[in-house]
Amino acid sequence: MEKSELQEDLYGDVIYYSVNAQDAGQRLDVYLGSRSQESRSHIKNLIEKGKVLVNGTVKKAGYILKTGEEITLMQEEIRQLDLTPQDIPIDIVYEDDDIAVINKAQGMVVHPASGSYDNTLVNALLYHLKSLSSINGVVRPGIVHRLDKDTSGLLVVAKNDFAHISLQEQIATKAAKRYYYALVDGVLSKDEGVVHTYIDRSAKDRKLMAVSRNNSGREAITLYKVIQRFAKYTLVEYELKTGRTHQIRVHSKHIGHTVVGDMQYGGSNKFNLKGQLLHAHKLILIHPRSGETMTFEAPLPNYFQEVLDNLRGIN
Repeated sequence: MEKSELQEDLYGDVIYYSVNAQDAGQRLDVYLGSRSQESRSHIKNLIEKGKVLVNGTVKKAGYILKTGEEITLMQEEIRQLDLTPQDIPIDIVYEDDDIAVINKAQGMVVHPASGSYDNTLVNALLYHLKSLSSINGVVRPGIVHRLDKDTSGLLVVAKNDFAHISLQEQIATKAAKRYYYALVDGVLSKDEGVVHTYIDRSAKDRKLMAVSRNNSGREAITLYKVIQRFAKYTLVEYELKTGRTHQIRVHSKHIGHTVVGDMQYGGSNKFNLKGQLLHAHKLILIHPRSGETMTFEAPLPNYFQEVLDNLRGIN
């Protein structure tokens, strides 16, 4: 199992850009300032520290870009002093000496990153749990896999390195299984199917992901099954076979049925939602120490259930 396979979605700090003909001729700092979430001054600081490479070489902020050049932007690790334990309520579904299973609420960021330095799940874990694995460093202690900020549901946390390695291997080899419920726009014609593509950064918006037309990026496989059809929507169960950034949301868009409330990927929002109706409802894993197969389930959050009740005519 290659290290990169384990860390692509654990580390969202390395961002890649490819310069097209339209963008050629721009200064390096101007180009990055128009595409990243960082301020112009922060971009310049990263360039000066050698955190920005053009075709693998450090360049100055005023470097003029050429067509086809590849840019790598490496975010800095947040200092350990920024990781403060915070008494934030979290739903701990299960806990023992090796693992904890959390039912994450919508709106909570999993770990500190640029723009979200506190009030994250990691801040809460540092307060509520006595130990966390150290494999992912001081910024992501215990984090084996992630959920998007506005995706709710189950994720497993490693409390020591032994458990972390086992859980990573289970995810990489697909021994661990992750199931999601999503309400999507439109009515799916097939009862079940497989979406098999490659996912890469969107050429239009580097903050988002997209299905690659030339098989660049990384392989992504999602299974889906229709649970219930409504007049204009479908309740779907997704199973992840890979764990790419925004995978379900990108694949939903790819098949023409965006997740309801997912405004970033073109989903509708007729129910006054604060985020997408996507919930990690079931997690199956093998306990790292006992070898026992464990199944965890989390009910739909109230806002999700209320939309379904409305569609079903339940008052």
